[in-house]
Amino acid sequence: MANILVVDDELGIRDLLWEILNDEGHNVEVAENAAQARAARLRDRPDLVLLDIWMPDTDGVTLLKEWSATGVLTMPVIMMSGHATIDTAVEATRIGALAFLEKPITLQKLLKAVEQGLARGVIRKPAATLGHQSPLQATEESIAGPLAAMAAEVGPLSQQSFMLDKPLRETRDEFEKAYFEYHLAKENGSMTRVAEKTGLERTHLYRKLKQLGVDLTRSKRNGN
Repeated sequence: MANILVVDDELGIRDLLWEILNDEGHNVEVAENAAQARAARLRDRPDLVLLDIWMPDTDGVTLLKEWSATGVLTMPVIMMSGHATIDTAVEATRIGALAFLEKPITLQKLLKAVEQGLARGVIRKPAATLGHQSPLQATEESIAGPLAAMAAEVGPLSQQSFMLDKPLRETRDEFEKAYFEYHLAKENGSMTRVAEKTGLERTHLYRKLKQLGVDLTRSKRNGN
């Protein structure tokens, strides 16, 4: 049993996450904005925080920076958003976030992320406090964590070599292409099942695959 703080300005999401995590046996505190989140962190000392990025007063990334800068980022933080870009997710992990969940959040991904977060116990140091590391070393560490977590889900293709001395965008695109190619092969080219598996809408998925240069020939043959 753990103390988990859920920070989201949407009542429906707060209630849903509270219900799911409470059913898993955790003590769950909710907050609808940064002010309530600050108070809850001081009051309850959460073991894990689920933090929405887009909030009306202070956004989640700004709050994360505040906690990191003041030395109170002592618990794993998992970021959540339905609109954030990959660059925002990478920035959050650079600051100190453990993982990123894209909305709508599936039950499986939520429970897996929470389990990994609680198992981690303490977060790695943010890139800003990595001592005398070079900017390249700091960037490598900031992206290595998210890539490793994604690789665990990808399976055999995770054994590919993603060189971290390349520009960040190239490394990210290479991994994403391998990730989607793996799921297309696993689901026999079914775009519907791949969309469900990856948590993306079909329109977004098509656009993403085209952007990455993924071959959709097999999918089209299957009539998806």
